[in-house]
Amino acid sequence: MTFNLGFSPCPNDTFIFDALVHQKIDTADYRFNVEMHDVQILNQLALQNKLHISKISYGVLPLVTPHYHVLQSGGALGMGVGPLLVAKKQIPLTQIPNCTIAIPGQNTTAHILFSLAFPNAQLKEFMVFHEIENAILSGQVDAGVIIHENRFTYAQKGLLQLMDLGAHWEQQLQVPIPLGGIIISKQIPVQIAATINTYLQQSIEYAWSQYPSLPPFVTNHAQEMSEDVMRQHIQLYVNHYSVQLGAEGQAAVNTILQVYRQQYPQTNFSEPVSFITS
Repeated sequence: MTFNLGFSPCPNDTFIFDALVHQKIDTADYRFNVEMHDVQILNQLALQNKLHISKISYGVLPLVTPHYHVLQSGGALGMGVGPLLVAKKQIPLTQIPNCTIAIPGQNTTAHILFSLAFPNAQLKEFMVFHEIENAILSGQVDAGVIIHENRFTYAQKGLLQLMDLGAHWEQQLQVPIPLGGIIISKQIPVQIAATINTYLQQSIEYAWSQYPSLPPFVTNHAQEMSEDVMRQHIQLYVNHYSVQLGAEGQAAVNTILQVYRQQYPQTNFSEPVSFITS
């Protein structure tokens, strides 16, 4: 039985999925055809119901719940893991609504967190996350929201942090930050989905059992990063919530759906999120 599986080339995803897709753990007769894309492309594929299993930003989850369950395992969620608002020079936060801001995709958690902090900001440029630093440095935008490995490199490029959007989320809502999760098509029987969730847990456990060694699947897809940055990335984004969301993680996911509903009251979605448990 073969499934189409989508995730990003970022170190946390390749670290999580390596053992699963390369059969370093026993997956019985289950096999996975991998598609690797930026998370905003994965979001678009999920909106089109194109993949059996996929990493998505939780920012798009409200729009895909009619077609997908959420797996308990494999996602990125936690405290102190949120996006940062950065610029070339200090900008008073009161002036942010008047600035042009680069956002890493429209249907992303980063966009929801930025909008929570700056609900009146309208001058947004949506782009792929790794283009944002250069867009700021070139003057194309006044500031930008950075995610992933850029959290570890922005200062080296001369950029300044204006605000930790994740810290703002935590202070306002008192729940972990739900960045990205793994969804699975509702066309797949729930029992099979639960088995895949178990394999994903085992894949993460296998990866940690080999750490700090990094498999070629991680290093080959992160060639511009030093191994130190790769490890920082993994240590920040792969945590106990990645193994199992649990009640606290599920509450955080449901919170982002509530925030989405407040930000987009014109969007009608009534399908509740359903979680697959092993």
